[in-house]
Amino acid sequence: MKRRSLDPETSPDSTELSLCEALLGLKTVGEMRAFLHDLCTPAEIEVMVDRWSVVPYLLEGRSYREIHERTAVSITTIGRVARYLNQGNGGYMAAAARRASELPDPAARSTDV
Repeated sequence: MKRRSLDPETSPDSTELSLCEALLGLKTVGEMRAFLHDLCTPAEIEVMVDRWSVVPYLLEGRSYREIHERTAVSITTIGRVARYLNQGNGGYMAAAARRASELPDPAARSTDV
């Protein structure tokens, strides 16, 4: 965290809530992607992508080693994501559940071409 020498005009909590509201206000994947690329450095985006990429594998119960082999994400990062997935604030689970509910059901697809 960055150290602040002066009292900011707004509290960190209200600024964080404002950021959350801005994220919720975006309507498309393209808008979200543009916002993230404006807000974050390429390294920050890479870290978030790495963390998100291991969530489905953890939810499937895959081993850390297998996840590492499939994604090239470090075992340390996988462990960190697993810890927050199980003991965090529920954000990973909420996003994963929402994502799963929005994906088409593979069983509902016709095999006829």
